[in-house]
Amino acid sequence: MTDDPTSLRGLGALVTGGGSGIGLAVADRLAADGAVVTICGRSQERLDAAVAAIVERHPDAQVAGRSTDVTDEEAVAAAVALAAERTGGRLGAVVASAGGSESIGPVTQLEVGAWERTIALNLTGTMLALKHGAAAMVRGGGGSFVAISSIASRTSHPWFGAYGPSKAGIDQLCRQAADELGPSDVRVNAICPGLIRTDLVSFITEGGEVLDSYEQNTPLNRIGEPDDVANLARFLVGPESTWITGQCINVDGGHSLRRGPSLASAIEPLFGADGLRGVVAR
Repeated sequence: MTDDPTSLRGLGALVTGGGSGIGLAVADRLAADGAVVTICGRSQERLDAAVAAIVERHPDAQVAGRSTDVTDEEAVAAAVALAAERTGGRLGAVVASAGGSESIGPVTQLEVGAWERTIALNLTGTMLALKHGAAAMVRGGGGSFVAISSIASRTSHPWFGAYGPSKAGIDQLCRQAADELGPSDVRVNAICPGLIRTDLVSFITEGGEVLDSYEQNTPLNRIGEPDDVANLARFLVGPESTWITGQCINVDGGHSLRRGPSLASAIEPLFGADGLRGVVAR
């Protein structure tokens, strides 16, 4: 990676889920290197705070926020259009970081509505960012799309509900799109983080048996930080990675070398010991 703080100068970039966590760290990293960054997320208040924080750290940063539900196609298309408009119609990078989960528990007790909302947020939201972002990048002569997936896409995470399957879908979507879009010089890759210290998983990172399980299965025995992911995203959108596409790269401290975490201590009170092995009443 280059040490030139202006190496992305003028690059138009859109970051979904840019108001907090990994998305905010990515937006900060790209803006610090000179990109013209547009962040989007559901909360305009959170986006405004994120923009202010980035500008405070980097007074010359060019960053703006737009409230966007990534499961709403018209809203995503409008966010892409704004990001391109801010650099004269040339969009060079999209990082799809928006995601989360409402779905948790034994597969025999999954609630369909929570499953569908999680699939929509993670997989459909990424697809919409790719659909409209890639179209803009093709028109502009090329670019880089980066999806934030998870090691749960390939490493079994018991009782994670729709989260792992939705992330597996993201990985395959990126491989397929990389194959399709290569002739148009649009690169498509996914980053698969392990446990990263964000507000979304603070109930884990604050300590307890679930965190112990993560640590026991992570060779580099620490919690990941948003910057660990942001640094790879910066590399994948930058000029240093122009012959890399179709890859799903783990940033996990080696966690995927072992096994996924156990949520048993957290969810057994909800489902019971028998429930965790699939027992349900007729």
